[in-house]
Amino acid sequence: MISIRQRKGVKPTEVPEDYAAQEANVKLENKLPSGGTSRRLWKLLSFMVGGTIALCIGLLTSVYLATLHENDLWFSNIKEVEREISFRTECGLYYSYYKQMLQAPTLMQGFHGLIYDNKTESMKTINLLQRMNIYQEVFLSILYRVLPIQKYLEPVYFYIYTLFGLQAIYVTALYITSWLLSGTWLSGLLAAFWYVTNRIDTTRVEFTIPLRENWALPFFAIQIAAITYFLRPNLQPLSERLTLLAIFVSTFLFSLTWQFNQFMMLMQALVLFTLDSLDMLPAAKATWLYGIQMTGLLLVCILQFFNSMILGSLLISFNLSVLIARKLQKNLKTGSFLNRLGKLLLHLFAVLCLTLFLNNIIKKILNLKSDEHIFKFLKAKFGFGATRDFDANLYLCEEAFGLLPFNTFGRLSDTLLFYAYIFVLSITVMAALAVAFHNLSDSANQQSMGQMGKCTIILKPETAYNLIHTILFGFLALSTMRMKYLWTSHMCVFASFGLCSPEIWELLLKLIHLYNPKRFWPGMMDELSELREFYDPDTVELMNWINSNTPRKAVFAGSMQLLAGVKLCTGRTLTNHPHYEDNSLRERTKAVYQIYAKRSPEDVHTLLRSFGADYVILEDSICYERRHQRGCRLRDLLDIANGHMMDGPGENDPDLKLAGHPRFCEEIKRNLPPYTAYFTRVFQNKTFHVYKLSRNK
Repeated sequence: MISIRQRKGVKPTEVPEDYAAQEANVKLENKLPSGGTSRRLWKLLSFMVGGTIALCIGLLTSVYLATLHENDLWFSNIKEVEREISFRTECGLYYSYYKQMLQAPTLMQGFHGLIYDNKTESMKTINLLQRMNIYQEVFLSILYRVLPIQKYLEPVYFYIYTLFGLQAIYVTALYITSWLLSGTWLSGLLAAFWYVTNRIDTTRVEFTIPLRENWALPFFAIQIAAITYFLRPNLQPLSERLTLLAIFVSTFLFSLTWQFNQFMMLMQALVLFTLDSLDMLPAAKATWLYGIQMTGLLLVCILQFFNSMILGSLLISFNLSVLIARKLQKNLKTGSFLNRLGKLLLHLFAVLCLTLFLNNIIKKILNLKSDEHIFKFLKAKFGFGATRDFDANLYLCEEAFGLLPFNTFGRLSDTLLFYAYIFVLSITVMAALAVAFHNLSDSANQQSMGQMGKCTIILKPETAYNLIHTILFGFLALSTMRMKYLWTSHMCVFASFGLCSPEIWELLLKLIHLYNPKRFWPGMMDELSELREFYDPDTVELMNWINSNTPRKAVFAGSMQLLAGVKLCTGRTLTNHPHYEDNSLRERTKAVYQIYAKRSPEDVHTLLRSFGADYVILEDSICYERRHQRGCRLRDLLDIANGHMMDGPGENDPDLKLAGHPRFCEEIKRNLPPYTAYFTRVFQNKTFHVYKLSRNK
């Protein structure tokens, strides 16, 4: 079991109770010097100061998170195998490809090894660049090999420092977005402060460093900042073109680095569709953004050797449907209120039907099944019928894919972020409803310049975009806890924008006495002073044994999470792994997991040997799992999928039957002849049991 223990002989530094909070004395813009030249100089000075603070805050956040990581694991002191084990589950799998590229004799051989990989899935040769989003590992390995830094920086530090450096970019982008919305860099400073003080809910980079979202979210934040600027009216042609370029590059990099990119951008497309339909942003700009999304995704598709999951994404079908429906309904924004409302509903229905039609056609042509587990999961999650599907239940039973825990709001409220967010959200929602009603009620769509200006002041296009963005991503976070990091970081931006926005400043001054930085600063100092150490001796012992006692070409079967570490630490071939986006891999994983089901030794041996397995690793933490409640333990999911009754007290569905064999992972430890004929125990410790499979029955 992986654990974190307090370091021996190291005493945490005490923080004085009366630690003085630092406060900046800020001069308001009503004291601007008179004269056009003076105003321009003041704006330039403000821009330079704000920009410098943005960079400093980003770098300080990066250093803060890197320090927490070091303090938590004592990363600089532990062995290399312990460092690698600390990259848990799929994190280890991704890092192993960075390591593989560095160990290759040449770059071309490294590329060849990724394109024709036969170690990640036994008895199969797969193209890793097609199946997984690992171009970032490829790029980083090339940089490390080319730059003259090998003597000064270990590969693992180059990798993790890059990720922590991206956090600096992330925080800077959040800062800039808030600055653009409010017009003052003070809101950016507040957004960055809230991001750090709510670190538990805004990021998990310090303990899941190689996770795809940690690569992708900084680029997503850059894209949101660029879109916020792009939606401003009266941009100069050069500024508009440069902004479009920034949006395209950030969209492309975001799509390239995360396999869930299409679902995040689908939410973004829904934001644009809503605002475009309600006439709250220019249609031409919405069209540009639709086009950039599709172009970026198709370019990623080409780089991923025409990954069919991208071509069959709902995003491409939806964006095409919106553009087609808009051409067919050219008079959508004319008529009376009821007339326009009816047209809008018809437009929505047309887009929905066309999206489903195009998506089904594409999937049938491509014979695409890679993402069907996601739709099974969503169907079961939102109550459209119970399911016994193993893959769907595997997601449903994980806490990360459950509803957002209620205590999250308690933590966000402790820093006053949630209170500020709800207040600002309420004000902007009311403004948005007023603007939407005004736009739909204007039958001739010929408002006077005064009216148009008034509406723009009530809710500018960039504000409307960020409003709908935060609402949709809020619903996503509430329904799926793992997606909260998309919402909470933007929550910091939106709340800080509202607090520093001139339009509602007078109302917010009444609440400013609630803010007290003394409540948060000592907590941050406590975190920085707490020194702990990575501790997982059982897994270290297992990896060392595999390296010393098994052939390099040996094939290992076991849980997805553990095998990712086996791939990283030993380079051995796997039967399955955590990158769950392939239908055949999901079937293979379900078959391998029969080691925790009620199956005969003959059946388990046949299944494992069909994938070329030489060794199988059994984990007590899975076999005797207590983390989940009955019905969500892995062994329960397997029993239900196999039509067997679950263990322990409690009800079973009436059609489930008693299994004809005991649970394999328990019975094999008794060393009875039916099991020893097929499996020989070659290693064991308190956590793991490794068995070698016989070649013949």
